[in-house]
Amino acid sequence: MTYGEAMEYISGIARFGSHLGLQNVRTLMQYLGNPQDRLKIVHVGGTNGKGSTVSFLSHILMRSGYKTGIYTSPYIERFTERIRIGDEEIGEDDLGRLTESVRDATEEMLRDGYGQPTEFEIVCAIAFLYFTEQECDICVVEVGLGGRLDATNVIPCPLLAVITTISYDHMEYLGNTLGQIAFEKAGIIKRGGDVLLYPQEKEAGEAFLQVSREREACLHHAAMPEKILSADLSGTVFLLNGREYRIRMLGLNQTKNASMAVHAAVLLQKKGYSISENDIREGLWDTTWPGRFELRRKDPCVILDGAHNLEGMQVLAENLRLYFGDKKIRLIIGILKDKEYGKMLDVILPKADCAYAVCPPSDRALPAGELAGEIRKRSAIPTVIEPDPAKAYDEAVGKSSREDVVVACGSLYYLGILRKLS
Repeated sequence: MTYGEAMEYISGIARFGSHLGLQNVRTLMQYLGNPQDRLKIVHVGGTNGKGSTVSFLSHILMRSGYKTGIYTSPYIERFTERIRIGDEEIGEDDLGRLTESVRDATEEMLRDGYGQPTEFEIVCAIAFLYFTEQECDICVVEVGLGGRLDATNVIPCPLLAVITTISYDHMEYLGNTLGQIAFEKAGIIKRGGDVLLYPQEKEAGEAFLQVSREREACLHHAAMPEKILSADLSGTVFLLNGREYRIRMLGLNQTKNASMAVHAAVLLQKKGYSISENDIREGLWDTTWPGRFELRRKDPCVILDGAHNLEGMQVLAENLRLYFGDKKIRLIIGILKDKEYGKMLDVILPKADCAYAVCPPSDRALPAGELAGEIRKRSAIPTVIEPDPAKAYDEAVGKSSREDVVVACGSLYYLGILRKLS
């Protein structure tokens, strides 16, 4: 199977099944010889900050000399970003070959009367096969949706389950309260395992504590930075447990994700992994992650941020205030229709001087015209309807002075288009 054939096959499968569950992916893995059972895995779940935490920890492990498998979603520019070993994406030939193996196993499943795996389950299977084949020392795996019934949860007890912030997102699948959402996210906690938990709201924290007790898991609470020593467009320096660390990723929220990675590294040290303090420092500084308050150019500044839920938009608004103060903000925004877009707009529009309503390339996208209508209900700022993100970007940058700031946000699905232009 060629790369093109693999992509056609993967994209032709339903993204989600008729119901969430692990039965199909467990069966698929059995047909493939359960490659996930031969891997050492750190499993990262939560609502926001998962990808950044994965990247921070992965770079620490890479600096420590470990062959590190990395599985994330969604991708920004290339599908192969989702499956990497270190900084190297899976090769197109390997993706084609392994997709063919998974397709053959799926067809055998169907002949035997089992259900069709989803797109995400297929991709998880490809990743686990690849990491096993390449004999990775350790893998850092990001949860796709939720945790309890997410396809990545087919793994046995991980080395460590890491859970980042919990907030309201994907409520149609995960529940309408923080407690319900936390319960679904807590599904990655395995009996007797170790869990690293970000500081949570009371309702969510109680859910994690209850699940950890029921499964006799050891719950570790991560400390956050005691102090921000400096923060500008060159990076951020912060104090954690009396030690000074520096990251190049922008945003005060990234100091918290970096702190999670530091705590995870310390817990892995206790499990026998050779990770020095210098490895931690250099790994943090090495880390970049596309589409997360990413500065793509200056004069004018262009920021790409994948904030796609209320908490993410609140963090974006605070970061804009921190780094850019009262500078003029030209906002490019595209949102999926299943998000709390009204609340998201209420947070970000007070920071904007004008807006471009775009349409992300997704069948779940809120049409640009409808989005513009919602913006105009809430704000008197000039608003342009431009479904094409590339055209909106060109116009926003073209009309900006050197002191202006162009900010694109609302969805990760269209940021790859803008990265190629900036």
